[in-house]
Amino acid sequence: MSAAAPAKFTFDLDLGRRQERNSLVTESAMAALLEDARREGFESGLAEGERTTIAKAARAEAASAEMLAVRVAAMAASIDDARKQSIAEAVTLSLSIARKLAGGLIAREPTVEIEALVAECMATLDGVPHLVIRCDPALADAVRDIATNKMTTSGFTGRLVVLGDPDIAIGDARIEWADGGVVRDIRKLSAEIDARIAQYFAARGIRQGSDQETEQ
Repeated sequence: MSAAAPAKFTFDLDLGRRQERNSLVTESAMAALLEDARREGFESGLAEGERTTIAKAARAEAASAEMLAVRVAAMAASIDDARKQSIAEAVTLSLSIARKLAGGLIAREPTVEIEALVAECMATLDGVPHLVIRCDPALADAVRDIATNKMTTSGFTGRLVVLGDPDIAIGDARIEWADGGVVRDIRKLSAEIDARIAQYFAARGIRQGSDQETEQ
């Protein structure tokens, strides 16, 4: 009896179909991976876009705020400069008007301020042996009469001397006694006023106009 020939073991597999199934699984997995990758990429890109947009918005907002601050500062400086200019103009105008009024008063009544000065001196100089009044020569007689009248009402009993001095302007006077004296000098007074105004302007950062009146 002869032995039966061994049967070939074929593993009951169809390699072609196995390969096809493996291929299908691989493509499906790859598609899923690609879809996941695309989704993650989209979400990541969206988040980055949002961060970029926020950052750009923040930078734009900061730039706008800075520009606004600069404009507000410029406006404030402009308003401050305008206020200072108004002050300068008001002071200059007031000074000009005051000088014109003073000049007009001196022209109309040149002895008014001298009379006030003489009266003040005589009221406080009781016992002084002599009093010398220097004024413009054209006013010497009028000033002598004024001073003589003041002597009778003030109680001054000293010797009175009135001298015309061509170096003294009309409306000004110099009164002297043994140990003192007073001077009315409109030019020096005007210069002192100018100096005080200049100090006031400098302390407040105000630029003084070049057209300021300097006439008496």
